[in-house]
This record gives sequence, C-alpha cells and structure tokens, in this order.
Amino acid sequence: MKVVVDMDVCQDHGQCVFASPEVFRLSDEGRLLYVAEPDESLREDVEDAADVCPLQAITIED
Repeated sequence: MKVVVDMDVCQDHGQCVFASPEVFRLSDEGRLLYVAEPDESLREDVEDAADVCPLQAITIED
C-alpha cells in the first residue's frame, strides 16, 4: 500500500491525524507529515483518513 497526499491540495486541517495517527502527523510548524508506505495492517485507518479529508487530498495506491 502506498499513501499519496496531494500537498498542493492539502490545507493541513489534520483530520487524517485523528483517523490514523500511526501514519499521519502534523509537524511543529503545523504542516502534514506522513508515512508513504505504511504497514498493510493500517489500511483501514488510512482509508478512514482518506474519507475524512475535507479536501480529498489523500489517495491510496496498491
């Protein structure tokens, strides 16, 4: 599984952080950071994060 965040679209709302804190986090400056290739066991949380993104900036590739 590969996580892709369109950083041109992302506005760092952080909803993904609540849905999948193992994969997404906000830096000290408030910018989104994420694990591009998380463990497959986290797929459900990552899918939830993609669903709650208000700008739909998160995609998952297999």
